[in-house]
Amino acid sequence: MSNSSAAKPLILADPHPRPVDLIFDPATKARLEALGNVIWHDGSPASDAFIDHHLPEAVALIGQSALPKSRLDRAPELKVVFNVEGNFLPNVDYAECHRRGIPVLCTAPVFAKPVAEMALGLALAAARRIPQADAAIRAGNESLYGEGDNFDSILLSGRTLGLVGFGNLGRALLPLLRPFGGPVIAHDPWIHPSVLREAGVEAVGMDECFARSQVVFILAASTTENAGWIGARHFAAMPRHGIVVLASRAAVVNFSELLAAAASGRIRAAIDVWPEEPIPADHPARRTPNTILQAHRAGNIPEIWPGMGQMVVDDLELVLRGLAPARCQRAQLETVSLLRSKPVSS
Repeated sequence: MSNSSAAKPLILADPHPRPVDLIFDPATKARLEALGNVIWHDGSPASDAFIDHHLPEAVALIGQSALPKSRLDRAPELKVVFNVEGNFLPNVDYAECHRRGIPVLCTAPVFAKPVAEMALGLALAAARRIPQADAAIRAGNESLYGEGDNFDSILLSGRTLGLVGFGNLGRALLPLLRPFGGPVIAHDPWIHPSVLREAGVEAVGMDECFARSQVVFILAASTTENAGWIGARHFAAMPRHGIVVLASRAAVVNFSELLAAAASGRIRAAIDVWPEEPIPADHPARRTPNTILQAHRAGNIPEIWPGMGQMVVDDLELVLRGLAPARCQRAQLETVSLLRSKPVSS
């Protein structure tokens, strides 16, 4: 606890699984402590007793502690909740928070740029067979100038590129795709077509997105409505040498059908997210050709972590002034109950 005056508002910080010093650099921590008396809890998740002791006086909770109505009833001062895990979890009574005017925010936008850059990198690697060429050199059987193994390499320039989902990730990826000069199309049932058109993206149905796109970037959130909704018929409809980049949530894809399409040579798949994590040792993807595999690492780079704390403090400054938060992503009552996010393991 800081030595600030007791008259200052109380801020409860229990950011597990994020270590305090990872997301709050010294300057950001000083900014936060200037806003109120900060009760820090680091390491393992705080106990229920710890949360119940401090929450009644807290104006802000930074963390993923459960917030059922019964606990909210004992938190009359609470003005804002910050989830720094990155997903809106089902342990919060979002309707009650909405009724009380308590914004529930998460720092997920901090991941958008690194995931977008990785998604583009995976698409280029798949299009030009970069991992295979690297492996050939290491095995001593490379083809000089690519004359023997460039036969199915393709350009992205001028091609139609598709986005399934146009949230944080889609918006971050879009400017990286513009220089290729081809049309960008998108399917997102939660966004009005007019919004997509204003962003310079053509709104299309799911089937059309796959049928027209040389590369489809799967960036959608996992919900109660879309489990396994992308499958064999979508992959079969793609152009020759079609590429699927799975960079958001594995649950939206029929994973076995994705692997089967890659194994058949019908498509190439670049995968960063998995139905089960850690990836089982005997997972068939480890033996599936026409794939590039990553272990859910697209967003996890050191330079982004301080951005989480900065976003939290920026928005807390606004909330304590009676203004709306502007940096973090806000849980929308209309859709948050549909999300099927799982907590990260570390």
